[in-house]
Order: sequence, then structure tokens, then C-alpha cells
Amino acid sequence: MTVDIYSACPCQALIGLTDSRMATCVHNIGHTMRRGGRVLFVFLLMTLLSPMALAADFGLGNAIEPVPLNTNLDPQKVALGRSMFNDSRLSGGNGVSCASCHFLNSGLTDRLPVSRGLPGYPGVVNTPSLFNVGLNSRFTWSGRLWTLEDHTRGVIESRTTMGAKWEDVIAILSRDTGLMDEFAAVFKDGLNPQNVIDVIVAYEQSLNTPNAPFDRYLRGDQAAIGEDAKQGFELFKNYGCVSCHQGVNVGGNMLQVFGIFGKTKAAAKGSETPGSATKTGISDDRPVFRVPSLRNVAHTAPYFHDGSATTLRKAIDIMASNQLGRHITDLDAARLEAFLRSLTGEYQGVSLDDL
Repeated sequence: MTVDIYSACPCQALIGLTDSRMATCVHNIGHTMRRGGRVLFVFLLMTLLSPMALAADFGLGNAIEPVPLNTNLDPQKVALGRSMFNDSRLSGGNGVSCASCHFLNSGLTDRLPVSRGLPGYPGVVNTPSLFNVGLNSRFTWSGRLWTLEDHTRGVIESRTTMGAKWEDVIAILSRDTGLMDEFAAVFKDGLNPQNVIDVIVAYEQSLNTPNAPFDRYLRGDQAAIGEDAKQGFELFKNYGCVSCHQGVNVGGNMLQVFGIFGKTKAAAKGSETPGSATKTGISDDRPVFRVPSLRNVAHTAPYFHDGSATTLRKAIDIMASNQLGRHITDLDAARLEAFLRSLTGEYQGVSLDDL
């Protein structure tokens, strides 16, 4: 199940459903209330009603789906895209490549609280993982981009990431006759900005991590995860976490307020928080972010837009308190963590635990 927000309807955006019955119900009732009241109404609807009843009445069904086992991508494009992903010439003389912030042995993140950025233009947000990025339907922390192509182009052009100008990049790359031949073998029009983006996107789409223990469990292997992870999944559903973290990527497809029941230091600047979405209609005074994917979350610390949660357990506690208004026991936190660790998949047949 993949869902997208409707920016014009804060109620529907908050629950992340496109089902017309839910949308009509929430919209008609919610829009008779003040915006803050609507947010509270929808949150209470999602957390107080039985998740199983919601599944039956509003089509949640199997809220999480396994990562596809195959990608069916053009191997020539993927190979060329891998080369471009690791090529610092793409930054137009700034000496960085896509791989400078995305390391395979670090969950395709850089393990820093906030990305370094470039001289004079420091980064402002945590570097998200690129594993399974092709399964997202919104991109960047603000969720402002809808396609992986736009996201890739934005990273190359942004002054805080790679700071490139295409005329400089193409001029530099054109001096490499071997690279020119590689592009000519794949594209009739050879080397140009769009084709560079095209091959990088193909490589990024190949970065799926299927066959996580939880995926095997979803496919019917009851022994794939332990009892603690199974109980953690039940808590994940019963607490309402799955209302935002769902779909094949267990997130990555909707926007949500950060701090429904409390404001952490990470959200102290409200809607002015770096990286947060603007003009969404969801909240005027609190930060709104794209809900991150929880795939491979055990390998992507530190967490949140500013990297302020250094451990998975700390992130669980903050989310329980500020998003759900709950204080959870050590036992329940451990069960939730066991479930989240079962979302660790395999890259090219090797578990990320072993990379």
C-alpha cells in the first residue's frame, strides 16, 4: 500500500490515507473544528480506535508489504549509474560525490548528526539512507519532491550538497573519452545532464534490501522472527505507529507533524525548523516532515532530521512520548526494538548486519 498526502486537506494528510470513506469522514467532521482541534481529532481517531477495526473499515489491510525480491532494471544503466554515484566530478570541482555521504557499511548514510555540506554552505539536516529509496513516494525531509529524478537533480545542484553547475560538469566529463563511449552505448544522445540523472536513478533504484526477517515472516515463514519481534509488531500496530509508518518502505510516503504531544529540542524552532515542510496546511506552528522509512533503521543512527537521537532506544522513547503521548515500559520498548531490527534486509544477498 502506497499513499500520498493531500496538502489541501490537513486531516487526510495526517492520517495518510487516500480511501474516500476515511477522507470524507475526517474531512467533514474535522473541518468544522479549529486546525489544532482537527489534528487532535484525527490523531485520537487513529490511536483510540482498534487498528484491526480501522483495517476492516477503511482498507488498511496489510499495512506493511515485503520489499520486492527483484528490480528488473537495465544492468548497463545500473553499472554506469554506480560509476557516476562515486564520481566526484559530478560536483563541478567541489571534490565530493554522492558516495561521500552514503556509505554501504553505514546503512547508506554518513552516520553524522547533520551532513557536512560544502565550505560556506554547511548542511542543515541528517543524511537519509538511500537503501530502498526508489520505494519512497516523497523525497527529502520536507517531502517537497515527488520523483527520484528531481531528488537526484536537486542533490547535484544544491549548494549545500554537491553545488554543481551542469555546464561545468558536462565540460569536465566530456574530456573522458571512455565515459563518453559508455554513455553512447546506453543512450542515442550520449552524455547530457538528463542521462546522467537517469543512470544514477537506475543505480539508486537497485539499492533495495529485500528478504529482511520481517519480510520472510510476512511471506509466511513464522520462524523468521522471534516472539519478541512478533509482539513488537503487535505493539507497533496497536500503538498507532503503523498509521504513519506503513507501505512497502514502512514510511517514506506522507508528511506528519513532529511533536504532536510534546515539543523536543529538535522541534524548538517550530515551523522554522531546518528541513521542515512549509505551507502544507498541516500545522502553522510545528515542524512537519516526511515520515522516514524504517527499513534498516538499526543501521541508520543517529535519528531524526537533526540526528538528535543517538540510539534506536532513545528514538523509540521520543516517538512514544511526543508522537503518541505514551510512556512505554522497558519491556515494550525492547519488543518494539526487536521488531524494528527485524526490518534489516539484504543487499545483493548479504544481510546489512554482515556488511
